[in-house]
Amino acid sequence: METTIFLVRHGETVDNARQIMQGRVQGDLNERGRAQALETARRLADEHIDVVISSDLRRAVQTAEIIAQPHSLPVVQTPLLEERDWGSFTGRYIPDLRGEQWPDDIESEADLLSRARTLLIYIAATYPGKRVVAVGHGIINKAILAVYAGCTMREVQRMLNAEVRVLTTTAERASALSAAASMTATPEGPAAVAAAAALRTATAE
Repeated sequence: METTIFLVRHGETVDNARQIMQGRVQGDLNERGRAQALETARRLADEHIDVVISSDLRRAVQTAEIIAQPHSLPVVQTPLLEERDWGSFTGRYIPDLRGEQWPDDIESEADLLSRARTLLIYIAATYPGKRVVAVGHGIINKAILAVYAGCTMREVQRMLNAEVRVLTTTAERASALSAAASMTATPEGPAAVAAAAALRTATAE
């Protein structure tokens, strides 16, 4: 049975606005971020949603709770949706990091992609045939979309705060090693582009 995933990035945070590298820091939505989450909740209010899951970091949970409210659903938290661990870069001013050598304590791209594959398998196997909102973060969402589309993370356009992209898959496809190449994106709304940029797939309207 096909599972539909509404992949969402959390709303803007205080540190997003300050250009601070957040990583595994909890973070809080700022006023703009709450407004973004409310707008996404409004867009998804008429969708049939069975489950809302979220990263266990506060900024994602806050976003997920706002989206879940019109559906009277609880938020299921999972560390699989946590943001990339930026190690020693955490808490730094992002423009200052340009040109710096990456420290060894940053979560590797291989580990990030492995976590993204595990997340897709988990959702498809746990919620077959369901319509699932999954609220994550900028870089883990890029990894999820790369696995889904069978491309590199560099080919994926990063999601904006509170943006939604719609994915469909099954447990069988998600479990296959080559799953990303066989999954298909479902464009919805004017922001969608052709599937070759499948990574920009679907801003829900």
